[in-house]
Amino acid sequence: MKPTKTAQLVLDATEALRQGCNRLRFDVPYVYNPLDYAKAPHDLYVTKYARSKKRVMFLGMNPGPFGMAQTGVPFGEVSIAKDWLKVEAPVGRATHEHKKRPIQGFACPRSEVSGSRLWGLFQEKFGTAKAFFQSHYVANYCPLVFLEETGRNKTPDKLAKAERDALEKVCDAHLAALVHALKPDFVVGVGKFAEARAHKALPNFAGTIATVLHPSPASPLANRGWAPQAERQLRDIGIW
Repeated sequence: MKPTKTAQLVLDATEALRQGCNRLRFDVPYVYNPLDYAKAPHDLYVTKYARSKKRVMFLGMNPGPFGMAQTGVPFGEVSIAKDWLKVEAPVGRATHEHKKRPIQGFACPRSEVSGSRLWGLFQEKFGTAKAFFQSHYVANYCPLVFLEETGRNKTPDKLAKAERDALEKVCDAHLAALVHALKPDFVVGVGKFAEARAHKALPNFAGTIATVLHPSPASPLANRGWAPQAERQLRDIGIW
């Protein structure tokens, strides 16, 4: 499939993000960049689904270890990526992997709960991926996975200030480029962090920046029926 002009703009922005992140250094034992080793499925995702202007763009924080870290797809729970999004392509290995968090690509047996919840809601609401992506898109603010020595996930907001500032400069530029390409009316942060970064990166955005509850299983509130809460928030915003 050949990229449209819009998809090519997103691909170009992604390549700039990939290179920009690779120039950064972090005092974290393990850093994975799925835009390197899972470039093929990520580019396929963009080429298939970033083909035109979108009304709504959902923005996550950074990849989960069993989602985008494995598939290259934002919130990319393996079964959803393969069976609903129809995105599957060869995945390599991270340069330096934690033994508890190996990259297994689409053979990964673990489920990414956040991704299952997010895409599950979209699947229930729209039926087909084609119907969803006619006016919606899903991206991540930061493409990197940070792991501590224990294998525990470290979120970007927990980085040292100098490292965080350097990362945000690169990611803010990418987010601005995404919005320029997709021209959404709504940018919806999946969680407060993503919403806050959208406000910082898009000071002149003419549309609406909002948030929905993050679907992480670490959130007690999300564990009390995430989908109906998120759908209610989106209705209150005026998106659905």
